[in-house]
Parts: sequence; structure tokens; C-alpha cells
Amino acid sequence: MPLTLLVVVMAVVAWFWLRNQPASQRKPAILKLVLVSGILMVVLLAITGRLYIVFALLAFLFPLLRRVLPSLLMGRMSGLGTGDASAKPGNQSHVSSNILKMTLDHDSGTMSGEIVEGPMAGRALADMGEDEFIELLQYCRGQDEDSARLLETYLDRRFGDSWRTDDPAGDDSAEESEPENSSSGGALSDSEALDILGLEPGASRDQIIQAHRRVMQKMHPDRGGSNYLAARVNEAKERLLS
Repeated sequence: MPLTLLVVVMAVVAWFWLRNQPASQRKPAILKLVLVSGILMVVLLAITGRLYIVFALLAFLFPLLRRVLPSLLMGRMSGLGTGDASAKPGNQSHVSSNILKMTLDHDSGTMSGEIVEGPMAGRALADMGEDEFIELLQYCRGQDEDSARLLETYLDRRFGDSWRTDDPAGDDSAEESEPENSSSGGALSDSEALDILGLEPGASRDQIIQAHRRVMQKMHPDRGGSNYLAARVNEAKERLLS
């Protein structure tokens, strides 16, 4: 009974710890929990004389591990090999407009954002419903074209094409706001360019090129991004290399 109670307490503590982790850090946190739990389980089984259960489980899972483990290790090594010491914590890019501030997590490819101006200022996009997004989109289209393009990209990543059926402007507006070679309405500052590529001041030429390649893999239109975001990434690279 005390052992069962200990397991329950540890599980509750682990759950609260995981819940308090930033969204961008939850995947690594889960991996840490799995690793620590596995080690504790092996120690516990060894103390109770039931270590044979681990060997039996490994023998059962060996065919699966032999196929999955190499690819996992190669993916991890690849991530370490392309790591950038000048990247920001969490490996993120930030793209801002007059109304919105967006964050793209390089590891997960997820996009989050908040409203910084207008009637809905201060709200996080993750807490909004689809009807509210249409209202916000109409406001952005009337106030700032860049904000409208940025929000459309977010909606495409979150809802796919479903939100367009509720868009009063229809597909024509999407085509007009996302031309083939779209670009931003204003020149980027060095600070904005660094934010977009997820770099710190003083990044070298090679680091800028590597960061551009990494971010473009997430923001390219062929990978769920948009022409607008791809143009901003290219502008950021050109600004920092000029």
C-alpha cells in the first residue's frame, strides 16, 4: 500500500510539473518524464526481485525497437548537428504586424499569437473561437493588410480551409491578400529581422543562412506556410546580410 501511494503521489507531482511547462517545452518534458519513470521502474523491479519482467518486455518489444530506435537516434543527432548557439530559448521566430504578434516554434511547427491592438487587444488567439476570428479578420482587413495576411496564415494552419466557408469576403479576398510574390508593407529593422529568424544580435553570416533555411522549412507555402511569411523570412535574411 505505501508503494502504491508513493506512485500516485509521484504521478500527481509529475502531472502538475508537466502542466506548468511552456507549450514549446512540453514534448522534451514528456520525454524526460518517460525516461525518469523507466529508470525508477527498473530500480523498483530490481529491489522487489521482479527484474525478469523488464527482460521479458524488452524481448517482446525488440522487433519494434530495432526499427524505430535508429530513426529516433538519427533524428536526435540531426537536431544536435543543426543546432545554433545563437538561437533563442525554445528555438522560436517572431513575426509582428500593427495588430498581431505571432510566434512560430521551430521544433513543433506550431504557431501561436496574441492581439496587440484594436477592440480585442490583449487576447491570445488560442482562446478564441472561429466566429471571433472572422470578426478579427474583418477588422484587420480594414486596418492593416499585413495583419490580415498574418491572421489568414494562422487560420490556415489551425483550421485548414474550413474557416473560409464562413468568411464573408470569400476566396477572392484570400487571393487578393496573398499574391504570388507578396511582401510586407514596410522595411524590416535589424531587430525585427533577428526576431523572424530566431537569432540574437551578433549572429554570423553562416548562422543567418542556417537560420533562414531552418525557418523557411516551416514557413514555406509548400509546408503549410504562406507567400507572405516566406517573403518576410527572405526579407529578414537580406536585411541581416546587407
